[in-house]
Amino acid sequence: MTGPRVAWRGGDPSPMAISPMAPALPAGACSKLAAYLDLLAKWNRVYNLTAVRDRAQMQSLHVDDALAVLPWLPDAQFLRLLDIGSGGGIPGIPLAIARPGWQIVLLDASQKKVSFLTQAAIELGLANVQAIATRIEHHVSDKGYNVVIARAFSDLPTFARAARGHLAPGGRIVAMKGALPREEIDALPGDIAVTATPELDVPGLDAQRHLVIMEPKGGPA
Repeated sequence: MTGPRVAWRGGDPSPMAISPMAPALPAGACSKLAAYLDLLAKWNRVYNLTAVRDRAQMQSLHVDDALAVLPWLPDAQFLRLLDIGSGGGIPGIPLAIARPGWQIVLLDASQKKVSFLTQAAIELGLANVQAIATRIEHHVSDKGYNVVIARAFSDLPTFARAARGHLAPGGRIVAMKGALPREEIDALPGDIAVTATPELDVPGLDAQRHLVIMEPKGGPA
């Protein structure tokens, strides 16, 4: 199944919705997304945040890829989201720009990447973003998360086990994948249920993209 998609044109004053079902982006989001790409390209020359060097490819492979997830996340004005292994800020920073009411925590074990994430949040005026330099097994929060998401963090069983204990009641685990990883799905622990595996349509990306959406059976650990 292919879900609705969100698209934008860097520098445009307002988002361009490909589908009438696509979530709208707030005013000023497109300019912030473009500014984020500028920062990512600038810091990448020194900090090696991503293997992608071309800015146009960064838009498709990083920002558009992150925004394509939005239709499959809760339609809520406020929620708490944890991005594990955020790296250069994908998907957390584009999601924070698109949904300023969400509280988003970016987790990465690399201090240099967290330095970039912190500076990007400051320069982009993202008061809803917090970047933390730690591994997921050492992360402590006094509140659970409604969504725990990751792209290229680990295999599904490892990710699900790491994420499960950080969920709020009713929360979901979302893995961003390329081709649908059927063997990894089959290897998931018995207390994790897969609720959806939508195929994403990412503008400008000629490659398979899927989400694997999971929930713990019996509630969070």
